Amino acid sequence: MACSAVWVLFILFISPSLSLNPSLQNQATILVSLKQSFVSDSSLFDAWKQSNHSSLCSWPFIQCDPTNQLVLSLNISNLNISGSLSPIIASLKSLENLSIANNAFSGPFPAEVFNLSSLRRLNISNNQFNGSLNWDFIKPKELTIFDAYNNDFSGSLPLNITELQKLQHLDLGGNYFFGRIPLNYGRFRRLEYLSLAGNDLGGPIPDVLANLTSLKQLYLGYFNHFQGPIPTKLGDLVNLVHLDLSSCGISGPIPSEFGNLNKLDTLFLQTNQLSGPIPPSFGNLTNLKSLDLSNNAIGGEIPLELKDLKNLSLMHLFINRLQGEIPGFVAKLPSLEVLKLWQNNLTGVIPPKLGWNGQLRELDLSSNKLTGSIPRGLCIRRKLEILILLNNLLFGPLPAGFSNCNSLSRVRLGQNYLTGSIPREFLYLPVLSLVELHNNYLSGELSNKPSKHPAKLSQLNLSNNRLSGPIPVSIGNFSGLQNLLLGGNRFTGAVPPELGRLKRVLKIDLSRNNFTGSIPPELGGCELLTFLDLSRNSLGGAVPIELAKIRILNYLNVSSNRLNGSIPRELGTIKSLTSADFSHNNFSGKVPTMGQFSYFNVSSFVGNERLCGLAFNPCERARAQGDQTKHRFAGKFKLIIALGLLSCSSIFALTAIVKTRRWLRRDSDAWRLTAFQKLSFGSGDVAECLKENNIIGRGGAGTVYRCVTPNGDCVAVKRLSGIDKGSTHNRDNGFSAEIRILGRIRHRNIVRLLAFCKNKETNLLVYEYMSNGSLGEVLHGKRGRYLDWEVRLKIAVEAAKGLCYLHHDCCPTVLHRDVKSNNILLDAEFEAHVADFGLAKFLRDSGTSECMSAIAGSYGYIAPEYAYTLKVDEKSDVYSFGVVLLELVTGRRPVGDFGEEGLDIVRWTKSNTNWNKDRVVEILDHRMSEVPVDEAAQVFFVAMLCVHEQSVERPTMREVVQMLSQAKQQS
Repeated sequence: MACSAVWVLFILFISPSLSLNPSLQNQATILVSLKQSFVSDSSLFDAWKQSNHSSLCSWPFIQCDPTNQLVLSLNISNLNISGSLSPIIASLKSLENLSIANNAFSGPFPAEVFNLSSLRRLNISNNQFNGSLNWDFIKPKELTIFDAYNNDFSGSLPLNITELQKLQHLDLGGNYFFGRIPLNYGRFRRLEYLSLAGNDLGGPIPDVLANLTSLKQLYLGYFNHFQGPIPTKLGDLVNLVHLDLSSCGISGPIPSEFGNLNKLDTLFLQTNQLSGPIPPSFGNLTNLKSLDLSNNAIGGEIPLELKDLKNLSLMHLFINRLQGEIPGFVAKLPSLEVLKLWQNNLTGVIPPKLGWNGQLRELDLSSNKLTGSIPRGLCIRRKLEILILLNNLLFGPLPAGFSNCNSLSRVRLGQNYLTGSIPREFLYLPVLSLVELHNNYLSGELSNKPSKHPAKLSQLNLSNNRLSGPIPVSIGNFSGLQNLLLGGNRFTGAVPPELGRLKRVLKIDLSRNNFTGSIPPELGGCELLTFLDLSRNSLGGAVPIELAKIRILNYLNVSSNRLNGSIPRELGTIKSLTSADFSHNNFSGKVPTMGQFSYFNVSSFVGNERLCGLAFNPCERARAQGDQTKHRFAGKFKLIIALGLLSCSSIFALTAIVKTRRWLRRDSDAWRLTAFQKLSFGSGDVAECLKENNIIGRGGAGTVYRCVTPNGDCVAVKRLSGIDKGSTHNRDNGFSAEIRILGRIRHRNIVRLLAFCKNKETNLLVYEYMSNGSLGEVLHGKRGRYLDWEVRLKIAVEAAKGLCYLHHDCCPTVLHRDVKSNNILLDAEFEAHVADFGLAKFLRDSGTSECMSAIAGSYGYIAPEYAYTLKVDEKSDVYSFGVVLLELVTGRRPVGDFGEEGLDIVRWTKSNTNWNKDRVVEILDHRMSEVPVDEAAQVFFVAMLCVHEQSVERPTMREVVQMLSQAKQQS
């Protein structure tokens, strides 16, 4: 290819006659040489052959001057071509139009192209060209369009590009240019389109841009970081039709001079730091169609002058500080299609005639303080698609007309004071995909429409209302349903077996109702179900073993019912099940210990008097109590026998205690102790500590005791749960993993394993004692108010260092798999130590994720990809640590502190801040005083990165340590 290019250049530049008036043959030579640098579907350029040069002007993608047969245009856009662009293209001296947009060209763009003096239009957008653009732009005097959008150009913006005085369209957006906008950019006298958006530009927006009086479209936002306010002189750009300054860091008030831009049809200023009121002069923008001022700090009221914006179709004012009422004129804007005013301080009623213009498609007024009823005419012309009014003070019924609003797709009216019943046809609308009516006072029954099959509905939340009657059997027709939340109502009757037809359902919550009958075994057909809550009803019968067919079930709660029989041991084979609650029922028999049952807390089984196999109710004692009850005799004679039996039992128990103590004190024939350092105590001293009054904690893997050794030192002894001898799953309850990992790890912020003891029945781990317990206990207990910000930031950094050591300094890499605040222990100086490696696992292959045999972790901390795919890597730990950071910032538990069933700290934080770190003050733990906002914002920013839904977007723990350390340095 290089040889042919040299040969072509030799022909063209050595022979002046050919250069001035190249023949078809010479032009064909250039194009064939150019083609050789392309990587593409070869059939696209089959006609580009030297032997076919006589028909060059008929080649695809080529246009010629019909008179002189010179190539005027080359358009190879949208052909999925990669490779490079050869400088040989500059040999087509007659070229006026060159378009190579929307391909995958890479490498430097050939500067020789700007030697083409006839060039008028150059479009190289949406490629991967790199390097700078500081070239000589003097020769292409006729250039009117230069589009370099979305490449990888870097450096400063080109200075001498202003030599192109005929330029009308300049797009340098979507690159990596940095520095300031050059002042000479105010010299483009004919420029009608200018985009510098999506770069890394800084400094103030220069006033000189106001000299571009021919400008019709100006884009400066997105990823740029300008300082200071919007120049008021931009109000002189009276020909502007489209102005976009969104997401670029500008602050201060909106210039009232913008009212002079009466040709504007689009004004985007969203996601900045703008303050002050909306200028009343905006009423002069009578051609305005789209107005977006959202996500700023704009205050005051919506000015009445906006009533003259008769062409306005989109109004976005959400996430601001607007107050007062929604003006009645908003309902009269004849073209209004989209109105979003959510998260402000608006009061009063929704304009009663809103929607009467017949154009309204999207309405979001949520998170305000609006009162009154929902206007009846919102869907008068059946165009309304999105209706969001949640978190207000609305009352009254749902408009009956909603039953006929066939255009509705998303309805969110939760957290209000709505009353009355749900209109009969409402839930069966043809394109309805989401319905949220939770936390209201709705009553009545749900209508049954067995003839309708609404496949679109995927989210249905009716929880915490006063709905009654049975669940209609037509619920099984909602084939696309993913979330069914009906908890906290007054539903009666049986749980319909038709729920088993919901093949896409992920979450079912029927808790806190009055359901009777049994749990339908058909629920086992919901193969994608991850969350099932049937608690606090009046369900009876046994738990169907068919539930074990749900292989990715993560949460199961059947507590506070009247269920009986034994707990199916088959549920232990659900490898994803990390949280289960069988408490307060009438279960009997032995608690299974196989599989996932080894992870559940004792509290998951309390309130079942006939259930045994637990620490507080061993099966031997339960059997003795049952026999005693069964053989109780009436009268005095029977009482004597009973007392005799009791005496014998006491003697037997006393003898057993004496023998047990002797057994505990026997030497290493019963207990085998392995020490990792020199110790001043033996196995008998450790075993002696296993008393009820020494218990300082219980967990899914075992019980922790505080042990004072003979020389007065304190250690922590962890007694792992009993082993099910018939089980092959996790027989030592994480014991081997603890020993294998902790026995050789040495780091200041990793809890130190001193020794381990074992006999045939019990495994004991001996740790250094942490006098301040776990971070979770301190943070969420009464002592949480003593954790000031400085201590919290210190704990965050130290815990991150511990995890960083596991991920980056251990070989092979160590995954913790159960990072949570309860597994971060605090010593006497509140120094953090990462603990509890019973769930840890080595990552054998560098850089690859590993599919675990079971989901093991704690509810609220589990990364999305871990819970649903069982794929785990270091980034799963990073997600869990992000949850811990949110706990430190907010002082709230991961789940259960948010007043809404199923809401966790990640979603709650997102809904309250929109992931804007500058709003961290809205979620800070109120127990703290004098919190440096910049430090808190940095920690919150790190937490946001850690809990990113896509694991690839999360930082490494090494990066987390660096960013958290910067929080203190910045202050």
